[in-house]
Amino acid sequence: MVNRLRQDLDAPTQIAVQERKSFHFSPRQSIALVFFCTVFGAAAQIFFKFGANALVSGNPLAMIKSMPLVAGCSLYGISAGLLVLALKDGELSILYPVISLTYIWVMLLSLAFFKESMNAYRLLGVLVIVAGVALLGKDSRQP
Repeated sequence: MVNRLRQDLDAPTQIAVQERKSFHFSPRQSIALVFFCTVFGAAAQIFFKFGANALVSGNPLAMIKSMPLVAGCSLYGISAGLLVLALKDGELSILYPVISLTYIWVMLLSLAFFKESMNAYRLLGVLVIVAGVALLGKDSRQP
């Protein structure tokens, strides 16, 4: 069937299809995509919290009608799409730890929007996450 479709295409179209190349991301672009993935994921969590606070019951229909929950799901979808694009050309072992930055954004946004508290242990945890991501992202060919 594929051969039949190719025969039906005119010559310029066949050349255009042959010349069409797949898109590629550089390692830095892949990391940037995952970084934006973390921002969208953190924003999704904040919308989930707003939606959860507004719920008066555990009724699934109420959840489906909740705009903050719908917004949170939508942002998670965008986050997942960015992650898929980043993983196309990036190394999973380098990119996936970057997702842990989501915890930091959620903590900062929780401080701002929900007036949650910060203590020394949380601050230490943030520093450990940042240090871990920095170490895992370091190029293994460099000393």
